Amino acid sequence: MVRIDENRKSVRFPEAVDERLTLLARKLGRTKREVVMQMVDYFYKSKKDPADLNDEVLKKELSSGISRILSFIRKQEGDMLVPMYSAMEELMAIAKAQSPLLKNIGKGQSEATIMGRETIGYLKLVDGTLKKMLGNMRERETLKSRFRQVLDYYITQREALGWPVSAAKKEELAKYTRQSLDNL
Repeated sequence: MVRIDENRKSVRFPEAVDERLTLLARKLGRTKREVVMQMVDYFYKSKKDPADLNDEVLKKELSSGISRILSFIRKQEGDMLVPMYSAMEELMAIAKAQSPLLKNIGKGQSEATIMGRETIGYLKLVDGTLKKMLGNMRERETLKSRFRQVLDYYITQREALGWPVSAAKKEELAKYTRQSLDNL
């Protein structure tokens, strides 16, 4: 096998450049050969011109990129932010206009709540009164029933004693008395 030396190319340059290359290699901690190979790779991949020390191409690209970003932001501002701000101003105006109405509604609701409580109190009072009346009516019916029993007992006993009054008059008296009792 024949071995080919890959280091067969050489570049000639002045001694001042060699001194700077040596300093650069020491600073980077590499050999001069590695530094030269890396410089070639860098300029090849970045497509930069080594003669352009101020890197004007990069500055132009950055400037155009910044301009594109700024124009995009201005476009978004015009399309989205300005309408959003105007819509928010309209909403704020509506909210300010609605605020007194909402306060009035709140007052009305609190008044309705107070009236509702008063109505509930009144209904409780009516309920109590109706319960008393119902109790009184039951008591009255009980009294009528007991009085009827006493009256029936009286009539029965009176007839047993045999007072000399006609049967029709006795029956009429009993009927009138019962009717008067029912009307109580």
